[in-house]
Amino acid sequence: MLHTLAGNPLWYLTRATGVVALVALTLSVALGVATLGRVPASLPRFVTQGVHRAIALTAVGALLVHVATVVLDGYVPIGWWAVVVPFVSGYHPFWVGLGAAASDLVLLAVATSLLRRRMRYRTWRVVHLATYPAWLLALLHYVGVGTDARGHGGLLLVAAGVVVVLVAVVVRLVLLARASVREARA
Repeated sequence: MLHTLAGNPLWYLTRATGVVALVALTLSVALGVATLGRVPASLPRFVTQGVHRAIALTAVGALLVHVATVVLDGYVPIGWWAVVVPFVSGYHPFWVGLGAAASDLVLLAVATSLLRRRMRYRTWRVVHLATYPAWLLALLHYVGVGTDARGHGGLLLVAAGVVVVLVAVVVRLVLLARASVREARA
């Protein structure tokens, strides 16, 4: 396919959906970490679960469009096989491989969530925790192969994503500490 990157709508769609997928995955992971197990008393569980689910579905939808546009564009040699099997791409195999591995983990979490009622909770939980390394792999994929990753906006996006997830971890640790204190007093 002969075209310049700047003149190709698929290229813009690929970039945009990659960023949307990364942002939504970041928010989904952060919300999942912050509300893991017990939900903060100020919010009903159905609210946080509903928001978490909506954000996760946004991430998955953007991811599917991102993958499809990368393959359909044809500007770089990334075929369907390379988006499923990590590290086999002819284009930046390591960085694209990280994205493929992240996608596989996200899709595994989605599949087990759809089958959650037919699985033991503990099994579902362990598989669902794969979204944490998926987020990290997606972030590294963006840093390594993202067109805008090394610009000021890209660096800000990466830094903000890391800060959001770290803040969620701190919130979670505070909630656990408070719960432990309450249990110790009881």
